Amino acid sequence: MELHIPTQLAIFSISIILLTRSSSSSSSSSSSSSSSSSSWSSLSNLQPLVVDSALEHLNYTAISEFRLVNRRRIIQCCDTNPYLQINVSGDTALGDEEYLTVNVTGVLVPADSDWVAMISPSNADVSDCPLNKALYVETGDFSDLPLLCHYPVKAQYLSKDPDYLSCKKKECKEYKDGQCVVTTCGGTLTFHVVNVRTDIEFVLFAGGFATPCVLKKSNSLTFANPNQPLYGHLSSIDSTGTSMRITWVSGDKEPQEVQFGDGKSQTSEVSTFSQDDMCSNVLPSPAKDFGWHDPGYIHSAVMTGLQPSTSYPYKYGSDSAGWSQQVQFRTPPAGGSNELKFLAFGDMGKAPLDDSVEHYIQPGSISVAKAVLDYVDSGNVDAIFHIGDISYATGFLVEWDFFLNLISPFASRVSYMTAIGNHERDYGGSGSVYLTPDSGGECGIAYETYFPMPTPAKDKPWYSIEQASVHFTVISTEHDWSENSEQYQWMKGDMASVDRSKTPWLVFTGHRPMYTSGSGGGADHRFLGAVEPLLLDNKVDLVLFGHVHNYERTCSVYQNECKAMPKKDQSGVDTYDHSNYSAPVQVVIGMAGFSLDNFLDEPSDWSLIRISKFGYFRGHATPEELQLEYVNAGTRKVEDIFRITR
Repeated sequence: MELHIPTQLAIFSISIILLTRSSSSSSSSSSSSSSSSSSWSSLSNLQPLVVDSALEHLNYTAISEFRLVNRRRIIQCCDTNPYLQINVSGDTALGDEEYLTVNVTGVLVPADSDWVAMISPSNADVSDCPLNKALYVETGDFSDLPLLCHYPVKAQYLSKDPDYLSCKKKECKEYKDGQCVVTTCGGTLTFHVVNVRTDIEFVLFAGGFATPCVLKKSNSLTFANPNQPLYGHLSSIDSTGTSMRITWVSGDKEPQEVQFGDGKSQTSEVSTFSQDDMCSNVLPSPAKDFGWHDPGYIHSAVMTGLQPSTSYPYKYGSDSAGWSQQVQFRTPPAGGSNELKFLAFGDMGKAPLDDSVEHYIQPGSISVAKAVLDYVDSGNVDAIFHIGDISYATGFLVEWDFFLNLISPFASRVSYMTAIGNHERDYGGSGSVYLTPDSGGECGIAYETYFPMPTPAKDKPWYSIEQASVHFTVISTEHDWSENSEQYQWMKGDMASVDRSKTPWLVFTGHRPMYTSGSGGGADHRFLGAVEPLLLDNKVDLVLFGHVHNYERTCSVYQNECKAMPKKDQSGVDTYDHSNYSAPVQVVIGMAGFSLDNFLDEPSDWSLIRISKFGYFRGHATPEELQLEYVNAGTRKVEDIFRITR
């Protein structure tokens, strides 16, 4: 069942809570998110004040007290404490990535509800919201004004400092007759900060996330160079391996350039997007409203005249804005050549590198990113494919900067190809197949700006690319894939045109799966019915999907039946013989960051391997064989290996 976000304001029955459980998950019930059960269980942990909001979960794709801190009722702090201070260590001119120490002193009575938030921009009004509260029904808040106007980037309870509640950091503030008569307490927190271009400040709140009130604000902190070119990431523009696109972010709107190889350079094209570009319904979406953060300017330039499978140095920027560090990158092999080594995963997102809470945390993202970086360091990676649910910013735009900071160490060195997912595109009334509000109002605009792929046009995020012996067909499961759709006709034509003498392997990939044994579901039978026959007709070898947050491998499956089973080779490795083709092998690889999903107690016969651990997928292709592996990010051990031969 597809859910459309209602615009009526007077819906107060408990049924709305049941409905919006689906609407705030990663997909509709026909393709329901396997994370919805965990989101639903977290509902019981919310404060009654939060739960009682009648339209609580409309437009939310995660449920937590912190995500709902915006628009919460602000109780006026009655604290007249003259000693209270909040200070940030170091210079006010911030570097591009820092760990800042925030010191709170002068606290008379420490409470476990005291917390500190990082606010950007620093001039955001965190104490009053004078606009009409009817605009904010979509956030689930019917409380009295004033409301918290701006969404904090991240926050920590002061109790994260183990010495805070016990008042081990005592200071005497007043003496009388040589005796201390006023003693105060303090706490210290550490915040990881990246260059988001706008000023930031830290705000001390009382009352927890449910009933916040402002106690004290720090001084404003400015980044030393808000125009600094940052977060470079590469992508292929075609199948030749002779050109590579580099995309980066800067606060400077003037064209910059990439300098590469032996004295070559290319001027950047500059783009951005505005708050007006974000999607919304009658009620504002997070991206349109409190989740908005200026993205700066996205620069993109194509390096040409390269050789396939070759390393080159490059840097990007300008004399006026600054330059990136010099980076060494490697071009992918040309289509039709012999050997490709690639990594693939879905649903990575990001997590804080400090003790903060954020609105949407993907706990496995850091370990997987570290594992991917280590493997890229080994020199054994030609390309990476990230197949949907990229950053999970979902309308809280500043989180794209934190995600880009996470992946840039490896995405700046090899081709980083992406597919769009529900958390990039979906929003009711925007033209997406599924009407859930999972993009938070971004509607693919932020994604397509940050990750320009070789697609036919804007909001047509499907493409194909060939690397060595593999033809990759990359689709959007969020756009119309029905038989009469433009995308369906493109899929049909693209796969039919593959020259199997040049690229003998055909890999089909997108975000939502056709098959899953995940306990929360996630597959859409309509998608299976419409598109699966194309896979069989074109003898697709391997199908890769994400969306469900685990790893699962099938037999050679078609219409829910095993058409062939793999056989063990001399080393005991499952081997699918496609010289006698029967059906594709399908693999779910959505285990790169989002909280993991469990499996059904009694999975279908087509399900052969099921692993619920964080990791990535690794492929090694030659004209004769695909060797494919699941790698555990924590142990770096291969926990599933299989081969496809011709």
